[in-house]
Amino acid sequence: MEFLWNLFHQIYDVEFLVRAGGLLALIAIVFVETGLLVGFFLPGDSLLVTAGIFAAKGDLNMWTLNLTLSLAAIVGDSVGYTIGAKTGPKIFTRQDSLFFHRRHLITAKEFYDKYGGFTIFIARFMPIIRTFAPVVAGVGAMQYRRFISYNVFGGIFWVLTMTSTGYFLGRIVPNIEERIHVVIAIVIFLSLLPAVAKVIREKRKASKYAG
Repeated sequence: MEFLWNLFHQIYDVEFLVRAGGLLALIAIVFVETGLLVGFFLPGDSLLVTAGIFAAKGDLNMWTLNLTLSLAAIVGDSVGYTIGAKTGPKIFTRQDSLFFHRRHLITAKEFYDKYGGFTIFIARFMPIIRTFAPVVAGVGAMQYRRFISYNVFGGIFWVLTMTSTGYFLGRIVPNIEERIHVVIAIVIFLSLLPAVAKVIREKRKASKYAG
């Protein structure tokens, strides 16, 4: 448990990840979060915003950052789609483990059933769902040509939006690196807001039917 706690603390120490790991760590985390089922807990949004802040300070090149991370996000989603296409519906019967929770997959499926192919784009901005959405698209045999168009546009737009937010904050707010933990907390809160809103709606709906 102590090892897991230390690992969790290091993973969410976003500033340390950017400082110590640099561009390679960023590429790896974006790819794993979007492409592998075990990456649902990784801090994608806050990591990208923090990277943008570092780019504003001159520690990272903004063009290289956006190019490589967009590519990592696109390739990641394509890998997720392939996993879904290869495993098929049987993945929904997979047993829960430390790095896999079936309920996340089901939530992504419900989201996909509601929004269709647009899910691949909008899920980029929703933690957990962005990890499982491409897998669901693969299971559902979504036409790959259609999938890749949402994937490319969504991946580029997500990375540019997050890194640009950090970049402009870094340019506008003096010494923002000294308050970077506040920025990260706000980003995490905003990214979780849609999920919180969904839970509240479901509870209200359940209480309405119960009454």
